[in-house]
Amino acid sequence: MKSGFISIIGRPNVGKSTLLNAVLGEKIAIATNKPQTTRNTIRGIYTTDDAQMVFLDTPGIHKGKTKLGEYMTDLAFTSLKEVEVILFLVDSSITKGPGDAHIVEFLKKVNTPKFLIINKMDTMSPDEYRKIYEEYEEIGIFEEIIGLSALESTNIDILLDKIEEKLEEGPQYFPREMLTDNPERFLVSEILREKALLYLDDEVPHGVAVEIEAFVEEENVTKIAAVIYCERKSHKGIIIGKGGRKLKGIGKSSREEIEALLGCKVFLQLWVKVKENWRDSNAALSNFGYRQ
Repeated sequence: MKSGFISIIGRPNVGKSTLLNAVLGEKIAIATNKPQTTRNTIRGIYTTDDAQMVFLDTPGIHKGKTKLGEYMTDLAFTSLKEVEVILFLVDSSITKGPGDAHIVEFLKKVNTPKFLIINKMDTMSPDEYRKIYEEYEEIGIFEEIIGLSALESTNIDILLDKIEEKLEEGPQYFPREMLTDNPERFLVSEILREKALLYLDDEVPHGVAVEIEAFVEEENVTKIAAVIYCERKSHKGIIIGKGGRKLKGIGKSSREEIEALLGCKVFLQLWVKVKENWRDSNAALSNFGYRQ
């Protein structure tokens, strides 16, 4: 059997989590149209009769303005040190994508095989796609350049075949049926955060964190208590909404997805609390799992 680790990197919102979900055929990474949705490395495990590929979905690389932002970018770059293949996702030309040139300069110093993945090709004209392809091909550091649509699962099979070619013989790290080694408690907190991001206005999401206070498995039901944290008192009112409607909506959509994940009934309790400037607090970042 061949096996190895594959890091997925790129700017925020290029479709890294959507790609991971498309590869696995299951949703294990949250995905929204809000920047910096992914904050931790999410591991997705794809296993066939011939190979096991462990994908690392990393936070979007950006210029961090807070300690959380710096942590996320450091996490993405750190993931490149011990992998067999790097997938660099882009969705526009290098002159249009802020930060892509910075990532390319970093990748020039890395000896690991690198694939350029041009995502969202379903939204591009042939001329747009060709322009992006030729720009990156000229750089000369990518062993493969593959166009795909993660959203529509186009050319995923081609990508997997090319990755397998680069892997060497190795152990099966995880059981065949396992899709991720991230614990259920973590996945539940991510589902809650995703639903909060989808329900909230643009000015709120960056300052939202979720903490699971209780996770009790009983016969036929799992009882979960969680807190949604925000940075400002004004944001607390936005998250709760008039008459508590927005928080109820977040809770209802989260509970439905958590029940599908856990395969049982879920009793979910949610609270909203303010923790000012938590993104610049080392203690808060550690508490929320964003710093070792």
